[in-house]
Amino acid sequence: MRNVTFLGVVSTFIASAILSPLHGQKPKDPLKGYDAYVTQAMKDWKVPGLAIAIVKGDSVIYAKGYGVRKLGDPSPVDAHTVFAIGSSSKAFTGALIGRLVDDGKVKWDDPVRKHLPWFEMYDRYVSRDLTIRDILTHRSGLSRGDLLWYGSSLSREEIARRVRYLKPTWPLRTTFGYQNLMFLTAGLVVEAKRGTSWDEAVRQEIFGPLGMTESHTSNTELDRVTNLASAHAERDDTVHVIPWRNIDNIGPAGSISSNVTDMAKWVRMQLDSGKVGTKTIVSSAAIAESHMPQTIIRIEGPLAHLNPYTHYESYGFGWFLHDFRGHEVVEHGGNIDGFSAMVGMLPEEKLGVVILTNMNGTFLRDVLLWYTFDRFLTDSPRDWSAEYKKVADGFAKQGKEAEKKRDDARAKDTKPSLALDKYAGTYSDSLYGEATVSLENGHLVFRHDRAFTGDLTHWHYDTFRATMRDAQLGKPMITFSLDADGKVTRMNVESISEFVRDDKVDATAAVKLSEAEMNTLTGNFTAEGIPVTLKVEAVNGGLRMTVVGQPAYTLIAESKTRFKMTRSDAMPPGFFVEFQLEGGKVVGLTLEQPAPRPSLRFKPSK
Repeated sequence: MRNVTFLGVVSTFIASAILSPLHGQKPKDPLKGYDAYVTQAMKDWKVPGLAIAIVKGDSVIYAKGYGVRKLGDPSPVDAHTVFAIGSSSKAFTGALIGRLVDDGKVKWDDPVRKHLPWFEMYDRYVSRDLTIRDILTHRSGLSRGDLLWYGSSLSREEIARRVRYLKPTWPLRTTFGYQNLMFLTAGLVVEAKRGTSWDEAVRQEIFGPLGMTESHTSNTELDRVTNLASAHAERDDTVHVIPWRNIDNIGPAGSISSNVTDMAKWVRMQLDSGKVGTKTIVSSAAIAESHMPQTIIRIEGPLAHLNPYTHYESYGFGWFLHDFRGHEVVEHGGNIDGFSAMVGMLPEEKLGVVILTNMNGTFLRDVLLWYTFDRFLTDSPRDWSAEYKKVADGFAKQGKEAEKKRDDARAKDTKPSLALDKYAGTYSDSLYGEATVSLENGHLVFRHDRAFTGDLTHWHYDTFRATMRDAQLGKPMITFSLDADGKVTRMNVESISEFVRDDKVDATAAVKLSEAEMNTLTGNFTAEGIPVTLKVEAVNGGLRMTVVGQPAYTLIAESKTRFKMTRSDAMPPGFFVEFQLEGGKVVGLTLEQPAPRPSLRFKPSK
């Protein structure tokens, strides 16, 4: 879904664009004219409000708000206005892992499964070898998979458990691939070792010691915040107020909200190697490790063209690392619906900047980071706003051209192959779960979890365009596939996944088991080679199977030892349980799954 703004890295790859060698001397008054530049840049980028804090040495030398918290409301932004910081939260999770390392509870190169025995990746080798360092540095080999959490009702642990269905895009440790799910997993490691929630660990170990009294980890805490920025996004050349997106279920990757006053305290600690005054919050060794290049990011494509003066790009533990005019940069941005944030530092200059905005996906955060650095490094700062505007306008033009190209390729005067009601039904995907299509008031409606509801209009052939009722989610194409008999078998939802049509599993048993025969098959079972357990019970005259982290399944007997699996919600066909008996006792069972999923063998638990 092209218009969805995920936590992440979208504008980071333009973050060092169009650099030039350093000219001139360091200015005596670096903030002279700064205020006027910020104000004009806000107008150029249509940003309703923002706040900036600048740290130099151990002092906050600048903390100010600009504009309004909400369009149509004169309430001004100030240094205490709370914004969502998105993926700038990741460094907090990295710091919590650092504290576990300091305490001897975790090592950077521990396998994840040492601390989360149930955790499983798509590939068994990767499941065994994936380390804490890997999940903090975007080198797991996974593509995004963000629809697991975005607009999802799944819990944090259930999201992490479903990672086993996400096919890798690259081999382990070969390629930088930005990943929110892995930072969620790191947060679950924190919870496992601390015996408390990630949220509570952040409050106790970072917010509290730093005095970050106006910062939060959950949207549920914001009702009592009076000085709160509203989220904004531009649609059809007009800026609109949009709802805050609840992303608590991906918290360790990006759910923190804060203000520049509090975030300046976080930056001061980072610049002082983990200390506040004489008090150590995170060891200097852990801070140094988090600021150390861990994963190489190739400088190619647009970045290579726009930024010939960058010599390296890499990632630490929740930080992007590169150079700017011969200086080391440690930074991380954040994007989530209606907000863009940036936290950046020049450690050698003991300089840090926090920029928080209430505008969706704006490059203004990057503009002001580099402009602020320039003001302290040279008396000839570039007009970063003008430079970036050219880049942004170019992207916008490309987007419009792509839309026109799609419109031109649309086949005119075609009709769906079937009557609309034939497309209605339940569809499923092992990673993303269930989606439905229903016929309502003469048109089809697509639904997936709590956020994705779209009205379908025919595009061409068996492709429909879904206009999402939440405008931030865009207008993805949905294409249905038919088999040789003209029946719908699959539904491909653009930028999400391909869902398989769920025909109801026949719940009629082919044979009837006695109570004694059912009791023979009950018990706890453990998978061979992977940390997955299941339980078979006799309930209400039938067999029920439960797998940790999944809904309960009803077993429908095809024979005395072979059963179809079904459950209360839609369940695709092709899942079976086959019991192996010797001497009247169960010695194992096989869980068969539709291709390409593997069959899993289980043994009775001791």
